[in-house]
Amino acid sequence: MQLGIIPGMTYMTVTYELQHVLQPEQFKALGQFANTYGLQRFRFEEDKKLLHFEYDASRLKETVVENVLRSARIPVLRRVTPQ
Repeated sequence: MQLGIIPGMTYMTVTYELQHVLQPEQFKALGQFANTYGLQRFRFEEDKKLLHFEYDASRLKETVVENVLRSARIPVLRRVTPQ
């Protein structure tokens, strides 16, 4: 008898430049991501308007993360490479 093996998760962090500082309702929307499969956590750099978002790349593609952010009305301007 072989037991099921759960493959390891591959966490990736993607960084987005935002159009403007997040509003309270947008932070609330980000908090709802805990209910979305594969989306893990975020970190916001207010002074640079950067949103760093961690997700499980073994379950989601980056395009799905972008769609979730846009559907939550998070003002994503573009993806950036963190320095």
